[in-house]
Amino acid sequence: MSKQIVGSTPKSDGFHMPAEFEPQEEIFMVWPCRTDNWRNGAKPVQDQFANVAKAISEFESVTMLAPHEQYENCRAHLPSDIRVIEMSSNDAWCRDTGPTFLIDGKGRRRAVSWTFNAWGGLVDGLYFPWNDDDLVAEKICELTRTEYYRTEGFVLEGGSFHVDGEGTILTTEMCLLSKGRNPAMSKEEIEHMLCEYLGGEKVLWLKDGIDPDETNGHIDDVACFVRSGEVCCIATKDKGHPFYEASQAAIKQLSEMTDAKGRRLKIHQLCCTGKPVFMAGAESIDRRRGSRMRRNGELCIASYANFLICNRAVIVPQYDDENDGLALSQIQAMFPERKVIGVRTREIVYGGGNIHCITQQMPKI
Repeated sequence: MSKQIVGSTPKSDGFHMPAEFEPQEEIFMVWPCRTDNWRNGAKPVQDQFANVAKAISEFESVTMLAPHEQYENCRAHLPSDIRVIEMSSNDAWCRDTGPTFLIDGKGRRRAVSWTFNAWGGLVDGLYFPWNDDDLVAEKICELTRTEYYRTEGFVLEGGSFHVDGEGTILTTEMCLLSKGRNPAMSKEEIEHMLCEYLGGEKVLWLKDGIDPDETNGHIDDVACFVRSGEVCCIATKDKGHPFYEASQAAIKQLSEMTDAKGRRLKIHQLCCTGKPVFMAGAESIDRRRGSRMRRNGELCIASYANFLICNRAVIVPQYDDENDGLALSQIQAMFPERKVIGVRTREIVYGGGNIHCITQQMPKI
């Protein structure tokens, strides 16, 4: 049985979030089925979720969480070594709705359940209601018998930050200072919460992400830690590319930053797609009150940086784009000790996210 911890914070109790490149025990995902977000009754994207899960399962355990009405369909899509658990949710973004797992130096594991409001609540959130999503983290903690902290009223999503496991937190002002999350809090107050609940010492703030409309600029589309003192950041020299300005600004900012240990960051540049990806087939998406309507021709946030680092591997988005191979080779150079695997994810991008967005790692203890 899981227990909510009250009266203290992870940092005060000696816990911190480890880096994604540290050893992991399991990956959690949530099965997609929302027909007012996914094309063609969510069938094409279910195939791609299954392919992502299969790629990860070669290297570590995967648990897929599926609502009651989709349990049998989900089970039929996945091999027997991938566990399927029945669980209700509003959509399929486990990075943002699942718990952020923490460890200490004594072999213990805890987690944080952030308040979730669908990336902006009634200000600019993507759907209503979101109450089932707000319970996913607690339910995963119950499933894994993990004690957890709850940030009741403090809104945050797992895709809005990256950590190096050594005290450094990376995020964007565009997201964390948005009006739909914690408008009554100052930047300094938000920074304090990040450090207390992630066990951090220093927050590195990039100004903007590349996704102002969906997530208000999550960092996991822009940059992440490759290892201690090193970051990967998207880059393009094409001034006509929609991500050009934000990526160049991010590289410049990162080049002027030092981490919590005082190290100047080494930056690995990662290409953008050769051509932008735009929404197609939106006419097959159900229209429903309370959900953001998708339209053909809208820019999709197709970033190669939205990859997942797992045990001995990196799972990387592919878009049938001219730069798919280049992205794989650049990421392989960043992670020479890991196997780099590309998975087609265009259908996932059409729904507003990617591989990192749909996964949540539980670290090994």
